[in-house]
Amino acid sequence: MKQASPQEDIRNTNDRPPVPDLADMRPDDWVERRLPRSWGPYARLIRLDRPVGTWLTLLPTVAALVQAADGLPTLWRLFIFCLGAFLMRGVGCCFNDIFDRDIDSKVERTRFRPLTSGQLSLRNALWFVFAQLCVCALLLLAINEYSRWMAVLLLPIVIIYPLCKRFTYWPQVVLGIAFNWGMLMAWSDTRDAIPLAAWAMWLGAVCWQVGYDSIYGYVDLRDDLKLGLHSTAMRFGERGKQWIGGFYAATVALWAYAGWGMGLSWPYFVVIAAIAAHFIWQLSVFSVQRPDRSFMLFRSNMTVGVMMVVAALAGTVLPL
Repeated sequence: MKQASPQEDIRNTNDRPPVPDLADMRPDDWVERRLPRSWGPYARLIRLDRPVGTWLTLLPTVAALVQAADGLPTLWRLFIFCLGAFLMRGVGCCFNDIFDRDIDSKVERTRFRPLTSGQLSLRNALWFVFAQLCVCALLLLAINEYSRWMAVLLLPIVIIYPLCKRFTYWPQVVLGIAFNWGMLMAWSDTRDAIPLAAWAMWLGAVCWQVGYDSIYGYVDLRDDLKLGLHSTAMRFGERGKQWIGGFYAATVALWAYAGWGMGLSWPYFVVIAAIAAHFIWQLSVFSVQRPDRSFMLFRSNMTVGVMMVVAALAGTVLPL
């Protein structure tokens, strides 16, 4: 039996009723009300108005810091890695909007972003990226040599990600690698080594990201199809729930294996079971025909990030 192509799987999306306003920026948010007008475009460029992605970068890194320290990490290391996660997420958002500035104007979700709407010039955006990278370079002085090389390896991945949607259905894999790279650096800086269990934890986070970012990708499905762009949502088509469920199952399995490999105590596995229950809830609510739910489900993964930190603390601090 011939398998339908991704385009054939989703072409009937054009026959569905129009979806609600899915723009990811709002004109009456706190950036508009609280910040000086000249600061607003820069704040939005690094997603200060939408910090969910920053938390989804930061929380897995904090969990890895706890696991690598076998308890509470030092405040200095926690500060450096939190600032580094914030900056690198901002740099990634800047590169994404720079490369996609002509595409974003044609996509429902992104049409009001600073570069595509003319609120910010390309030249000023590039200077802003350069300034952030300079601060990142200073942070390299606070980590060990192993971690510095890991940071250098991360930069091209961050730059390449926005281009991946032009030639592969799997840009979310590249995004997951970049988003969760701090987990590996947490180990390299704390232990000067990255054990197999830490790699498994990171790979589980990559699978998690593919899952929740695919849910997010269904918001752009119509626009991506028209523009000839690619995503896992387009690849999964009408079978999105099954694919995403598979990636979530792999996440739970890898995180359970990682906890066993690290010798974490039983409370860790209790929290991992709670994460699995949360994934089941997400899948019960998710529908490829209801992209308006995708924002809510995407944001709900902050709960998973918090539970990752709780699991790490429970598995290292609580007694056996």
